Amino acid sequence: MKTQYESCLLCGRGCGVDRTRGERGFCGMSSEPKLARAALHMWEEPIISGTGGSGTVFFSGCSLGCVFCQNRAISDGQVGKPLTDSRIAEIMLELEAQGAHNINLVTPTHFAPTAVCSVRIARERGMTLPVVYNTSSYDSVECIRMLADTVDIYLADYKYHLSRTAEKLSHAENYPEVARAAIAEMIRQKPYPVVENGVMREGVIVRVLLLPGHVAEAKLAVKYIYDTYGDSVYISLMSQYTPMPNMTAPLDRRVTAAEYRELVDYAIEKGVTRAFIQEGAAASESFIPPFDLTGIQ
Repeated sequence: MKTQYESCLLCGRGCGVDRTRGERGFCGMSSEPKLARAALHMWEEPIISGTGGSGTVFFSGCSLGCVFCQNRAISDGQVGKPLTDSRIAEIMLELEAQGAHNINLVTPTHFAPTAVCSVRIARERGMTLPVVYNTSSYDSVECIRMLADTVDIYLADYKYHLSRTAEKLSHAENYPEVARAAIAEMIRQKPYPVVENGVMREGVIVRVLLLPGHVAEAKLAVKYIYDTYGDSVYISLMSQYTPMPNMTAPLDRRVTAAEYRELVDYAIEKGVTRAFIQEGAAASESFIPPFDLTGIQ
């Protein structure tokens, strides 16, 4: 499994570096898994967080690198602690003991082989929770195929529909095509959502984060997902964009109520019924957790 680190093609960058020898591609990580936080999280979609919280496990590093990243401290690897697969499995079991509804692997793409191994160990030790793969969707199809027997729920971003926006904001012109192919494989694996007692057990949720000044593109994203997959997926319309320091217009402000309402109205007009919308309070820095190594010591 971890031979995939030897010539890494896990994400859309296709760096091909040998991470087992300490070489680092765009994600900035070697093959040694590095975690920044593990804790219950109440602010995912309701069928993910439920009443007890989602057991989030945040990996350090990122293969996408958005200019507006809210998790900069971990995406560039500043914060994080190297851990073994066995310790990561223990963390999953600890989260289950705390009442988590699921194990939520956040920004896992560049550590996907580690995730597979750690989940296997945790399940061998008795873990019964569904596993959520919380991803930017900048995953190679081969990476997603590798997860077929490991992941129960895909919580997938569809950040950009246009290549020019992807290049400008994430230096990833091929993001739309990579994400569309990855999401197609996710839905091939999990074609129908399964929700029990208000909590998802299996399926795909596609997130569309509305950026300020980008309503038209967000509509294109909703149109693509709904026209392609209909009600086989949930679409999460997110208004929580929080501007980081030194952003230039229009990314230097939050999404307006009018912008978000326009997107929601469009989704309703399209016929989207399996959807999540956010209240205005979601656009708050309080929803960005502290990356202080909680839960991984």
